[in-house]
Amino acid sequence: MQFVSLARLAGAFAALALSLAPHGASAQDKNKIKVGISVGNAEATFEVVKKVAAREGLEIQTVVFSDYLQPNAALAAGDLDANAFQHVPYLDSQIKARGYKIVPVGLTITAPLGIYSRKYKSIDQLPNGASIGIQNDPSNGNRALLLLQKAGLIKLKPGVGENGVNATPLDVVENPRKLKLVELDAAQLPRSLDDLAAASINNDYAFKAGLSLQKDTIAVEDPRGRYANIIATRADDKDKPWVKKLVHAYQSDEVRKFIETEYKGSLVPAF
Repeated sequence: MQFVSLARLAGAFAALALSLAPHGASAQDKNKIKVGISVGNAEATFEVVKKVAAREGLEIQTVVFSDYLQPNAALAAGDLDANAFQHVPYLDSQIKARGYKIVPVGLTITAPLGIYSRKYKSIDQLPNGASIGIQNDPSNGNRALLLLQKAGLIKLKPGVGENGVNATPLDVVENPRKLKLVELDAAQLPRSLDDLAAASINNDYAFKAGLSLQKDTIAVEDPRGRYANIIATRADDKDKPWVKKLVHAYQSDEVRKFIETEYKGSLVPAF
């Protein structure tokens, strides 16, 4: 009979455990990760993040998404290690709707929401009955309605729009100009702008469409508001060393300087 040493047996079990690890599981010393980002300015920003992270021994591969639903689904499924495209209210709404075990691990930028128009230069020029496009997802639709209320165009029911209670067009109680609120997918709003009097457009989609927050908006969200964007990971990964490296790379002085120089206030570092 041949005897196997305890050391060899332990090594065999360790190798077996590693081979059976679930897809997306991360070793403590992981040095290559996939990060989901949205189209537009995030692509250029992450080129700088990649360079900073590489100096810390972390290789970042970015996966670009053209909508807001897929990055969290891909992260939850293990196809990504992290994503960086959303704010906490949006993540909270996705967790509530889909049960994701995803957590924020670091702040990135604030991307102020704007009401854009190609036909009018100010809120006062909007005619009665004008069609205004807003996002059809709960979180960003809520932002749009709050911005329209701030601009004096509508009034919402008391208690909605804040503290986790998302407003919808059904919550509009005053609409003196009889504006028509048209709910569309966030990615479709820039393409629909020619057919609308104005539209609420997220910064990344506006940037890709060549729209300027300074020149093409008739109302703008407070850039230091509650909608700061985040890096998110699966809950099981939040304390891994590579997560700290990723956050540190994004929150570096080099990335801060790039954001401030490149976007001139249309994006604001939130860290």
